[in-house]
Amino acid sequence: MFSGIDEVDWASMEHAYGPADDVPELLRGLASDDPAEREAALDGMYGAVHHQGDVYACTLACIPFLFELVVDPGVQDRGGVVELLTSIGGFDLDEDDEAEIDEDEIEGAANYAMAAAAVTAGAGVFFELIADEDPGVRLAAPLALATLHRHPVRVLALLRERLPVEPDEEVRLALVEAAGRVALRHRPLAERVGKWLGLLASRADSPGLRLAALAQLARCSPDGLPGDVVPVVSGLLREMRSAPEESGVREEPAGTGTGASPGGIPARKDDEPEPGRDTTPAPAPAAAVGSEPVEPTEPVEPVQAVEPVQAVEPVQPVDPEPVAPAEAGRGEHVATPTLVGQLRSLSAQENAGRGAPWAADLLRTLHVGLDDRVGDRTALLADQLRSPDRRQRIDAVRMSGGLIRAWRGPYEELVVLVGEQLADPEPRLAEAASHVLEELFGLAAPAADALAARLAADPGGWVRTWAGGPPGLGSTVKALARLGDPRAVPALAAALEREQVAHDVGFAVGHLGAAARPLAGPLRRRLAEVELDEGAYDRASPLLAGLTALRAGEAAPEVLRMLRGAPEYRGEWLRSAALRALGAFGPAAREAVPELRALIRRPGTASATEAAEALWAVSGDADAVLPVLIEGLQSDQVHDRRSAAVALGALGPRAAVVAPRLRGLLAHDELWLRVDAAIALWEVSGRTRETVAALLTAWEENRHVRVRVAECLARMGPVPEGSAAAHVLRSELVSVRRHNAMDGGYGSHDIHEDEKLLALCRQALRGAGKGSTP
Repeated sequence: MFSGIDEVDWASMEHAYGPADDVPELLRGLASDDPAEREAALDGMYGAVHHQGDVYACTLACIPFLFELVVDPGVQDRGGVVELLTSIGGFDLDEDDEAEIDEDEIEGAANYAMAAAAVTAGAGVFFELIADEDPGVRLAAPLALATLHRHPVRVLALLRERLPVEPDEEVRLALVEAAGRVALRHRPLAERVGKWLGLLASRADSPGLRLAALAQLARCSPDGLPGDVVPVVSGLLREMRSAPEESGVREEPAGTGTGASPGGIPARKDDEPEPGRDTTPAPAPAAAVGSEPVEPTEPVEPVQAVEPVQAVEPVQPVDPEPVAPAEAGRGEHVATPTLVGQLRSLSAQENAGRGAPWAADLLRTLHVGLDDRVGDRTALLADQLRSPDRRQRIDAVRMSGGLIRAWRGPYEELVVLVGEQLADPEPRLAEAASHVLEELFGLAAPAADALAARLAADPGGWVRTWAGGPPGLGSTVKALARLGDPRAVPALAAALEREQVAHDVGFAVGHLGAAARPLAGPLRRRLAEVELDEGAYDRASPLLAGLTALRAGEAAPEVLRMLRGAPEYRGEWLRSAALRALGAFGPAAREAVPELRALIRRPGTASATEAAEALWAVSGDADAVLPVLIEGLQSDQVHDRRSAAVALGALGPRAAVVAPRLRGLLAHDELWLRVDAAIALWEVSGRTRETVAALLTAWEENRHVRVRVAECLARMGPVPEGSAAAHVLRSELVSVRRHNAMDGGYGSHDIHEDEKLLALCRQALRGAGKGSTP
């Protein structure tokens, strides 16, 4: 094995962390008899040689040696190597990607292309591995074939032939998943695959296999889903709970007059080809496959984008039970301090005691395929949340969060059911529910009483501490505070009495409004205790945020102390926070006027702009602040120019003299500066035509500016029916997809921002603002 590995000039190549001269050691480690060494080597391959999916010259040089590993039955854990090869060779560049490649990316793109070609050229070996003695290899081989092999018709034939003879349930599911992957990559085959999946979904004996078929059908051919998909899936879940160890594919009962195909799917009458059945010659049995015959292939389309599964946070096991039989034979795994080892350990903890640990993944896949069918997805999740199986409810809570983050809809019933999980004695379930409700803000209202009950029952969870950072509020506290519910106030008061104040107390206060007014005194007292050393900003920031939200002008002396004594380390940040607080206090902070006047004497700087904004709010002296803000509008820093534009807008007609300068910024390259300048232009001049045109252009260019744009349109007043503004607002309101939904990630305030956008759109259309648009 590894003939010629020492002849490769590894030292001349690099990987993510420097010279690649350690790659031979990693490759040899993959073949080690020591499971810990194998795991460390695989971790090194992913961490350096294939770092975050990158392909380097050394990655390309590894490919022949990785193939040597996967075909050697004496090597253990070859399934992981098959997965590594699939990842290295499975990257596709479509025409749009190629058009966007710049000069700095040419080499990387070429490496991806060469890796795909090299791994695809050797993909025939995966035909042999699909019947390997190692279940871990058989588990990885189907997806490798579906992703890498040039002849998808042959792959489908083999997947179908293997299904009825495969003894391992999890591998059978992988065979079905691979068929779905083939359909996604080669769209002309989608109808054929869809028909086969539909038959599997209705005829397979195993409820898990039927669920897998439905999940893949939703991904690649959703029109083929049964109309009653929710009760069908609910029934399958009940079957899986009652019979975790499932049989294979059901043969047609004797005496029906039909035969059974090798895949366990009944053949059609009159000797016609079975729906979705390949009529091309089947490949030889896996053990006899050698060199591949040349055969014509059907047209191939680029891989279709599929929404990735949302990540779930690591959790501790519940009621540990013996590992499910499907895990037997996967190879020996030991606890190692590698990333791969930690992920495997977390997965094992998460799945401990589950009769069907893959069920959650199937349901996530199904939800992804159902896409914008919010009603079906909500009904399915509601059924899951009523399940007697706690693990299924944990999965449903997390998937509920994923649904609500991405799609708009009526979620009251779902929120109530998530709220009910807060009272469950299983801590993972209650914690998952509180995390989801925390992200919902106003949408969590139906669960307010459940949150309050949980809060009262768990004072130990009001503040969470970690070894590597400042304490933070518990999810239940934040969820209730974000509803503006005064029942969160005692928890915040308790947090303010701790030695180290939670870093997010101030933001929670901001959502409570007047209900949090009793906290002004404790906030002020704690701010007075902050030492002005290098840690001043971290300790003062949450307190200043809370006082700012409460507009607690009586705290001006304590805030001025922060402004005057800010240390060098993060002093600029501390001064900015103090200036925001003084500006929020308005005339109540008049004692700060001399300090603010001194700060505006450095025009063109960020601090001068911030001080000018605060001085205007406190004193209303436009003559003093206008020259400073005009100077800030000419700063070299886009951020400073934006701040100046916003501050000028706050002056309104008193800053009308800057209208030409603001108008000139409407053609600036920086989109956010254009938006801020357009809004300020309307505020200082009252002219809407050019402002609206600039805002609507930005609306279409970048979805993330829409809340800011909608705020301005709502303040402008009734949007005329039939206008361009009315059209975009109504289009937003009828869209089911949240404007800021992202594939593969999300922000903690995404739902709140999107719901705010919808409210602003409605406000602008019903004319709740002031003024009018022409």
